[in-house]
Amino acid sequence: MPAEGRPSTGAVTFGLVGFLFVVEIVSGILQGYYVPLISDLVVHLGIHDADFNWFEAAQLLVSALVVPVLAKLGDMYGHKRILLVSTAVTAAASWWMAFAGSFWTFLLAFALQGFYVVWLPLEVALIFDRGRRTDRAASQTRRAAAFLVLALELGAIIGALGGAQAFTALGGDVAVTLALPAIAVTLVFFVILFGVPESEPLPGRTLDARGFVLLTLALLLITSGLTFLRINGPATWWVWATVLIGIAVFVPFGRHELRHPDPAIDLRVLRSPAMWPVQLTAGLVGISILGAQAPLSTYAGTDPALGYGLGLGVQERSVLIGLYVVLMVPGALLFPVFSRLLTPRVALIGATFLVGIGYSLFLPFHLETWQVFLNMGVAAVGTGALVAALPAAAAAAAPRGRTGMAAGLTNTTKTVGGSFASAVFGVVLLTGLASAAGTAASLSGYMIVWTICGASALVAGAVLFVVPPTAFSDAAPEPESHAHHA
Repeated sequence: MPAEGRPSTGAVTFGLVGFLFVVEIVSGILQGYYVPLISDLVVHLGIHDADFNWFEAAQLLVSALVVPVLAKLGDMYGHKRILLVSTAVTAAASWWMAFAGSFWTFLLAFALQGFYVVWLPLEVALIFDRGRRTDRAASQTRRAAAFLVLALELGAIIGALGGAQAFTALGGDVAVTLALPAIAVTLVFFVILFGVPESEPLPGRTLDARGFVLLTLALLLITSGLTFLRINGPATWWVWATVLIGIAVFVPFGRHELRHPDPAIDLRVLRSPAMWPVQLTAGLVGISILGAQAPLSTYAGTDPALGYGLGLGVQERSVLIGLYVVLMVPGALLFPVFSRLLTPRVALIGATFLVGIGYSLFLPFHLETWQVFLNMGVAAVGTGALVAALPAAAAAAAPRGRTGMAAGLTNTTKTVGGSFASAVFGVVLLTGLASAAGTAASLSGYMIVWTICGASALVAGAVLFVVPPTAFSDAAPEPESHAHHA
């Protein structure tokens, strides 16, 4: 029965997606749960509101550093095994947060919780590995990734609503409130352990320790430099020196990687016309995905008496952000449909242009609430498609044994783009304070933010035209004789 393998692979993939759906719901809960609790956590820890930015910056930094290493370890030892390791670290950090009583202990715990960021790239690699010997690996992965993003967004909504409700229901008990997401992550560990099948790693792989040290050093210098740029301002010379040294470290890193037989980041794979545009796109759209939500929230709350802003209260602003999250879901779910009707490349280009158009619309249309809702809706649909599509596209463009690395790298480049945006937007919006009343940023500052978000997404769309027309499409099954080809 020669066709027997195909349905069983499809059935396993369907079951696999079901278990991973649960994992991504918890990932979403972690992303949404703590946001409404920020004010209460600040009081609990005895710190200032602005200090909470350090927690988010530390978690972003840790996620940027650990994703490349964990993704490569997944390729080497099995993606399920590394998914379990990262979940165990996330669970331990979540429990630690529940009982942390000082700024430094909470900072360390919150940073280590960032290990959950590698879940989606590892899941995409797992799914692609299950379907690799069929002729539907790429399309199966796109569909599965879309459902995983649906789970992620559902989890974010559950977390955002549940955090505030739990805190109120528990009478303001911070420790018990923070124990709830820790319980969820702990349960997910067993969901993965008993429900998720292991991928088939290539034998004989080695860990390029020197390459990872150089990569970590470069990312550490660049992302921390960008963080201090936001805090210390552009006039601080050592901030720029830190970023430039970080960029310079990529020179010895590149030389080492090209010589190494099993590199940390395979630059030969990375420079293929199906791969580098995807990674560059992840970095460019990371600018708006990770950098634009805070400016949107502050703009929506700005008093219209200044001649701009919407004057929305906290509840209305949460509705605006909630709408953005909800509209990412149809973008994720429709991407596989348009990939089938057109091609994956055309669908990717269309998604990036939607993000670019959405933010560009802010330039002429930003004074009415309905205009801001419409602009964000257009951008959200494109963003939802890209969050699901980029890791799947990278996995499809990678050879066997490199899928985790490729999918994980989209997350790293997105994080670097978000760090850049966070730093630049913070400086731009602070620069205009003197020209506006009170603490509101100037309209010109917001115009610069929207221009950067729109232009970066449009450039990403243009870059994707370099991708071969048939890239990321389903290919013929891999012969078993290729199993050891890296």
